[in-house]
Amino acid sequence: MQSIESSALEPTRGEMAGLSLGQKIIRLLPVYGLVILTALLILLFSLLLPNTFPTLLNLRSIISDKAIIALLSLAAMIPMASGRIDLTVGYGIVLWHILAISLQTMFGVPWPLAVIIVLLLGAATGFLNGLLVEVARIDSFIATLGTGTVLYALALWHTGGRQVVGVLPNGFYALNGTMVFGLPITGLYVLAIAAALWIILEYLPIGRYVYAIGANPKAAALNGIPVRRFVIGAFISSGFLTALTGVLLASKLRIGQASVGLEYLLPALVGAFLGSTTIKPGRVNVWGTMTGVVILAVGISGIQQFGGSFFVEPLFNGVTLLVAIGIAGYAQRKRGAAHRARTKTATQPSK
Repeated sequence: MQSIESSALEPTRGEMAGLSLGQKIIRLLPVYGLVILTALLILLFSLLLPNTFPTLLNLRSIISDKAIIALLSLAAMIPMASGRIDLTVGYGIVLWHILAISLQTMFGVPWPLAVIIVLLLGAATGFLNGLLVEVARIDSFIATLGTGTVLYALALWHTGGRQVVGVLPNGFYALNGTMVFGLPITGLYVLAIAAALWIILEYLPIGRYVYAIGANPKAAALNGIPVRRFVIGAFISSGFLTALTGVLLASKLRIGQASVGLEYLLPALVGAFLGSTTIKPGRVNVWGTMTGVVILAVGISGIQQFGGSFFVEPLFNGVTLLVAIGIAGYAQRKRGAAHRARTKTATQPSK
């Protein structure tokens, strides 16, 4: 069953060929509008807050705070490319970051083995989600909501509502705490994973198959694409990446608690959905997702430096998502109207 539909709306060369410069700009605005808005926001806050915003310290803070959200957005994006949604990216990170710590502090597991166990459990959860969606035929929203709630309940049961604390090895702390060229290493993790996903989705057959399934699963199946296998693989990849993010969160926080993690769900989904409104509007894509996360990070950081209250972040997330979806819907309607007009012109008999 399909929860969302993936169909790119970026202009083709044929569409752009007969347009004037002004028409090309108008046609490209919905495609790169979010990128342009991000650059304008960075420029605006840099001018208004020259002593705090355009600084290395602020850049470090943004990378440190938003790397977790960026990784979760990429995790959520993978099933979205196949037309499904995975809510366990928000619930799962609660359990995974707790387990990454408790395996070491409670059971004496060496940290490399603890990380491997958490990653395998994350992949296994993704496999379960894939089975529920493709074999049991449960809508992905409902299936992953149920699975995520179970994971959250397990986290509450495991911790008893208390914090998991203890002295952890320096090697585990270094997973998140290392600085590279003066910036947190988590930024490099995000760039490396984003680049790998971009190559897979845009240039390898597996990516084209996943996008084909997201656009029309029945047509993909008729063309010989094993839909079930690729959808289950998308959920496994999402679960694995979510577990990896949980490990990095544990290395960052150094304590485990069930009250931490759910607040990442909405920003992660917002970043992924924003990614479907830019670069390739109508289709989730890696660099669109990265742009979505950056605009959230920049906007929230700038507003908070102006003295914004605690409710600014969820408010900005929600408003940005609504505006972005509105822009994408407008672009889709414009392209649909243009396509109908061209079809009508082509079918009219010549005089």
